[in-house]
Amino acid sequence: MSLRLSPLRRAILLLLVIVLTTSGCARIKGVFKDEDENEGVPVEELYDKGHGQMRNGNWSGATVTYRRLLAQYPYGPYTEQALMETAFAQFKMGNNEEAISTIDRFLRTYPTHKNTPYMYYLRGLVNSNRDTVFLQRVWKLDASRRDLATPNQAFSDFNTLLERYPSSRYADDARQRMVALRNMFARHEIETALYYLRRDAWIAATERATYLLQTYPQSEFQNDAVAVLAAAYTELGNETLAADARRVLEQNEPGHPYLAGDWPNYPWTVRKLNPFAGERSAIDNDARD
Repeated sequence: MSLRLSPLRRAILLLLVIVLTTSGCARIKGVFKDEDENEGVPVEELYDKGHGQMRNGNWSGATVTYRRLLAQYPYGPYTEQALMETAFAQFKMGNNEEAISTIDRFLRTYPTHKNTPYMYYLRGLVNSNRDTVFLQRVWKLDASRRDLATPNQAFSDFNTLLERYPSSRYADDARQRMVALRNMFARHEIETALYYLRRDAWIAATERATYLLQTYPQSEFQNDAVAVLAAAYTELGNETLAADARRVLEQNEPGHPYLAGDWPNYPWTVRKLNPFAGERSAIDNDARD
């Protein structure tokens, strides 16, 4: 004998099944939902949370928090500060491309902001370190032999800071960093000149040395450039120019090893077979070291 339900009871039972099924799905969905705990949080609380993470060195957590702040509150003083701190956190994490993007966004949006000098300074720092990879740090690879595009951009960033904000608190440090960058660029030129010198490309060597002296005067390698001129002109048989270069070198650095016949002192070729030896050149083997 089968149990038959009245139409009313069947309707009530069907309604209960629908309610229970919907409720269960909602619970399951809630379990797997990747909820953003920062969603809907007031801007002040979001900023305080992100700032606290910055103080604790939690750069990744701070960028996540500030990303929500910027998405929910695209305007206002908290947004400006969050952008600056996001750029710094990305820089500290080594996310240089993202840091540059954030800095550029800030400069486009707030070109007259009181902290614009800092953002140009930070942009210079990021570009200075943009191509510094793990292998360069471990094996001390010569930065002057790498691509100089981003160091040149860093030099431009620091120069913009000095031209537009010469009294900025970051100006002095920017000047020192520009000096270091100029020496890197000058080293790149002297390394190239020595390469030509070693391969008996005398004219090419003189051109590089002359370019160094004209473009980076007073650099660490100006006397080495004069030594290259003396050596190359001697090989070319131009005794007048060779004597002039030698006289200048004697006046500026009488102890330069070229004058004693000990320069350039190229590294031993076999050294290149050792992958852990790092990079050295005639500059590194200089007797003055």
